Parts: sequence; structure tokens; C-alpha cells
Amino acid sequence: MTGSLPQGGAVFDLDELHARWADAWRPAQVAERLDGVSTPWCVAAGWALDLFCGRQSRPHGDLEIAVPAAGFAEIRARFPEYTFDAVGSGRVWANAGTEVLEATHQTWLRDPATGQFLFDVFREPHEGGTWICRRDQSLRLPYGAIIERTADGIPYLVPELVLLFKAKAPRPKDETDFHGVLPLLDRTRRHALSGWLKLMHPGHPWLAELERP
Repeated sequence: MTGSLPQGGAVFDLDELHARWADAWRPAQVAERLDGVSTPWCVAAGWALDLFCGRQSRPHGDLEIAVPAAGFAEIRARFPEYTFDAVGSGRVWANAGTEVLEATHQTWLRDPATGQFLFDVFREPHEGGTWICRRDQSLRLPYGAIIERTADGIPYLVPELVLLFKAKAPRPKDETDFHGVLPLLDRTRRHALSGWLKLMHPGHPWLAELERP
């Protein structure tokens, strides 16, 4: 993501957005379409936590996946019948071109026949096979360290990183997610998340619970 956002872009109210995400795909649907791609990718956000836990804990209004920015073209090629719209600062650019894609990091897959959004692609910064946290570029990890898989092979972002992103401005569902996953985090995962929180969000209220014996 580079530069400032260009002009234009549509703004949708919350009711319309909710309606247009009503048919969002589930992780298995995306995994089937992306089977065999060479670029690393993974389910992110709330669905990633459910894949880690092995069950769906709550309804999800959408589905997010993360890919290295340079690998987006390979992902895009798997969905020729759909359109990718770029998203940033509450605006949506239909069938985004290069300028808008370079200025944003989110991309929504849209069914042009119905107008429904199906899933969200985060185009992440990276250097080769090293993932770079877009909120603090000092946090860099190899893709092999941040992606795990379910028993049936669906890749998901490790829970400690999902929770790090949720920690910036936790909503009620983020608090629910944190407390639901916390008992399943081993000492290594807790230690990693604690260190990242201290770096990016000093004094965060989750720290006390993570460090409790």
C-alpha cells in the first residue's frame, strides 16, 4: 500500500453492506478454488480463530483471507467470472485498477451478476517469503511460521497474530474471540502475543490475562 487514496469510490450505508455480504463464502469454498496456487495464503480474522479451535463459535459477517501483495495476481486469476473491488477509508472502488490497488490493501470479491460480496482479500506487505506486519514493519516472520492448517488442509493465520490485529480497537466480538481462544493458547503463543502487544499497544488490558499463571 503506497501513496494517498485516489478520488472517487462509492460509500455504502451499514444496512446495504450487511445485505451485500449476506452470501459470503465459507473457508472451504475459497480453499477449493485456491487449491494448488503457489503463493502462500491463509484465512484471517474471526474465521481463522474458528479454524484453529475446530468449530464455529459465532456468526461471521464476512470472510477474510491474507496473501502477499505480489501474489494477488495469481489469486485473482482463479476467479475470472468475478470482479475485485478495492476498499479503503470507507469507500469502495469497483473493478479497481493499478492506481487504486497500490493505494489500498483490501479487496472485495464481488459477483457482478448479483452485486453480492463473497470474500475479502488482504494484500499484505512482504519481502519474498517474509511476511511484514503492516502496522509495525519491525515485525517480520516467514510465511511458514504464520500459517497453520486444519486437518482437511485449510490454511489459517496463527491465532496470536489474529488477536494482535483485533487488539488495536477491540469491539465486543473481538473481546469474545479473545476470551474464547485464550484457554487454547499454549505458553509459546501467549508469550509471542504478549511481546507484540507490549511493542504496539503498551498497557493493553489483555496483557494481564495473557501473563496470568
